[in-house]
Amino acid sequence: MFEHGVTTRISQSALLRLIGNTPLLRLARIGADRLNPAVRLFAKAEWYNPGGSIKDRAALNMISEGETNGKLKPGMTIIEATSGNTGIALALIGAVLGYRVKLAVPANASQERRLILQALGADVIYTDPLEGTDGAQDEVRRIVEADPETYFYPDQYNNPANWQAHYKTTAEEMIKQTGGSITHFVAGLGTTGTFVGTSRRLKEFDEHIRCVAVGPDSPMHALEGLKHLPSARVPGIYDAKLADARIEVSTEEALATMQRLAREEGILVGPSAGAALAASLRVAETLERGTVVTIFSDSGMKYLNRFAQGANNGTGTQ
Repeated sequence: MFEHGVTTRISQSALLRLIGNTPLLRLARIGADRLNPAVRLFAKAEWYNPGGSIKDRAALNMISEGETNGKLKPGMTIIEATSGNTGIALALIGAVLGYRVKLAVPANASQERRLILQALGADVIYTDPLEGTDGAQDEVRRIVEADPETYFYPDQYNNPANWQAHYKTTAEEMIKQTGGSITHFVAGLGTTGTFVGTSRRLKEFDEHIRCVAVGPDSPMHALEGLKHLPSARVPGIYDAKLADARIEVSTEEALATMQRLAREEGILVGPSAGAALAASLRVAETLERGTVVTIFSDSGMKYLNRFAQGANNGTGTQ
């Protein structure tokens, strides 16, 4: 994935070399009756990464940069605040490279994510769910300040290596896989690294590409991995100038779209991907022609209880 500046151990790991180069899926059925025939809709299938999500990209780049600049040394513990997927990525990479991993995770993380973190051997501290990842960040900072020599804190919300991973890989893959025809990029905002890095590179490639940021419509939402920026701590790496438009999606719409995708395309994704697809459909419906690309951050295998909830609530019948 990263040809330049990688450490020997990372470059020699067959597992870590699988990170990136994920498939681009054409969504030909969902919403087809409402789209102009000259509009194409695609999604990056990020669950093909070995850790099961797009967060493998940023986690690997942050660890690589930490080893390269000497901030991450043998024997140190990697510590991070996460809603789940970055934690899984760090735990996987830590296991491969021999680092202990400690994570602060909001207590409302899905049961599937909890079990994966446990299986990978991470030490998990569960924080107040009402404080979200902001509270998890505060907990990590308290721990690091008390014992700075023990921990390497990537700080995904403020680390440029986060967005640079997507600048170097995600965007380049989109350009190549669409033959340079991409006209619109739609992605959710969490740490904002995916949106910032990908948008920055796409706009360098073609300044006319429109980049659309997606977020929950309320502070009280159930879309793991996404932040309601108007009411949350804005990540230091976020660059609002990159967003040509911003779309808010409700939890209910995201879950309903997630259900539709499974039944109409046979693709299981998580709630954040449901939100990204809902926003992408809104964008695509306004176009006469174009190529819309979005991100499916992870698969629905971590959220099977959400599919059951949707079916019980009637959203699974769409």
